[in-house]
Amino acid sequence: MFRIYRIFDDSTSHNKKAIRQVQAILRKQFPLLSPKEVDDLPLTLRDPLKSRLRTFIFVSETNKEKVNGFAIMNHASDLGFCYLDFLSAAFGKTGRGVGGILYEQVRREAKALGVHGLYYECLPDDPQLSPDPEILRQNAARLSFYERYGARPIVGTAYETPIREGQTNPPFLVFDDLDGGLLPSRGRAKAVVRAILERKYSAICTPAYIDMVVESIRDDPVRLRPFKYRKKSAAAVVEGVSRTDLIPLVVSEGHAIHHVHDRGYVESPVRIDSILRQIEPTGLFSRERAVVFGEKHILGVHDAGYVNYFKRLCRNIRPDESIYPYVFPVRNTAKKPKLLSVRAGYYCIDTFTPLTSNAFEAARRAVDCALTGANFVLSGYRTAYALVRPPGHHAERSVFGGFCYFNSTAVAANFLSAFGRVAILDIDHHHGNGQQDIFYHRKDVLTVSIHGHPNVTYPYFSGFFEERGVSRGYGYNINIPLPEGVDGRRYADTLASALKQIKDFRPSYLVVAFGLDTAKNDPTGSWLLTGTDFERNGRLIGRLKIKTLVVQEGGYDNRSIGHNAARFFRGLSSPAG
Repeated sequence: MFRIYRIFDDSTSHNKKAIRQVQAILRKQFPLLSPKEVDDLPLTLRDPLKSRLRTFIFVSETNKEKVNGFAIMNHASDLGFCYLDFLSAAFGKTGRGVGGILYEQVRREAKALGVHGLYYECLPDDPQLSPDPEILRQNAARLSFYERYGARPIVGTAYETPIREGQTNPPFLVFDDLDGGLLPSRGRAKAVVRAILERKYSAICTPAYIDMVVESIRDDPVRLRPFKYRKKSAAAVVEGVSRTDLIPLVVSEGHAIHHVHDRGYVESPVRIDSILRQIEPTGLFSRERAVVFGEKHILGVHDAGYVNYFKRLCRNIRPDESIYPYVFPVRNTAKKPKLLSVRAGYYCIDTFTPLTSNAFEAARRAVDCALTGANFVLSGYRTAYALVRPPGHHAERSVFGGFCYFNSTAVAANFLSAFGRVAILDIDHHHGNGQQDIFYHRKDVLTVSIHGHPNVTYPYFSGFFEERGVSRGYGYNINIPLPEGVDGRRYADTLASALKQIKDFRPSYLVVAFGLDTAKNDPTGSWLLTGTDFERNGRLIGRLKIKTLVVQEGGYDNRSIGHNAARFFRGLSSPAG
């Protein structure tokens, strides 16, 4: 299994390692490339103004962090186009689908940028320009591949004129309309070609050569070469490409193994069913299976002693038994009771979150769902939704509580933080004390929580405004406590203010701890939000245009949670609406 993700910069050790592998592939696969251009790749990411092109690197990586392919795309925001500079599999990795998946990622990102098209160079499949039969065969295979997406060379120009007399394999300029169905006008094409030659090739292209190529563009709009390898229109070339515009929906299958039948316990399996019944008919989602990640990511945010205790106790509980904490280490925190059932209070913050025989397994599966969703976001999807139970945002590094055992939101955020800066936005009615505790010393993960004031709302002892983080993390924990009776308008104003602070942080990824208990009539909340408010809130978050993972947290009014979830994702998917 491998994942594909975007490298935003070289600020993390993981990204530095991946960039070094990309540079090694460039040196091996493109020996004529300037060594300085390869060496300057990290600088290019950090300083897009230098070349007037913003560089995107997409990496295909195995679970062992081995890069097996990459794509480098440039965005010219002033002219509204993207230029694919490199698309390459590592040596010996061609023919394994890596190139196709990378190219689809490039197309998704280019579409998200709102450009009019994607341009790139391809060596010619014309024997007069490429006399070597083996190179000609490779060129033809490459152009045939791109035709599957409707992309073809622009014809009727002098772009493929060799720079030096006698040079072979001068490149075609290929255009992909990204399914938009529009060809660039003559004026736009001239501006794009000039930008490519001046910004990418000024060292080898003279001003006279650039003027000659630009002035050779006379068709308005430009013309593409007729399909040579596929006799199909560009509108229906790749089955399933439009599927990538959907939201991957990862549900913790088998979550009902953790079903507490005790009277008054509202965190029940029907919550998931209530949401699914309303969101799946919207057509916004593609149902995806969770991948098993193992416990190492859980141990990245949770204390090993707590994790081992949780696992051990659950293995020894009868299927029909629920153990509730009832004594707590107020007087002597250094001594742990020998009885595992009594020790529950050592690791818990309340008396209403039970341990059951399947609680560990259900919580572990929830984490896998969140990590699977994070992988989809890494792979270029704008949004992914991990619909999980039990919830997680009250689980701190070494304690559980509030129906939460493992903090799926925090695990996913920590996982994503290896690839770029992460912001967590907790919009559950209750304070996200788990994320606060786990990231309180860190500045690479911004935690923002909008919640009921702890004077009157669980968990009572955290979530105050003045809790801002400590040491390097000071200022990177933001609490916004609100009183009872908050309506949709006040909430939207508060959310807009929180989103501004997130935007100023400039995260690569956003993880939303999604609570539906802010709704009117929720049995655990005191606010008054309606479906209209949830849709507006989703739209506000969507306008950030940040890759977003949504992880399900609370919400216990089964009459409304499905409707409100559907409205939220409708807004999130249509931020301009």
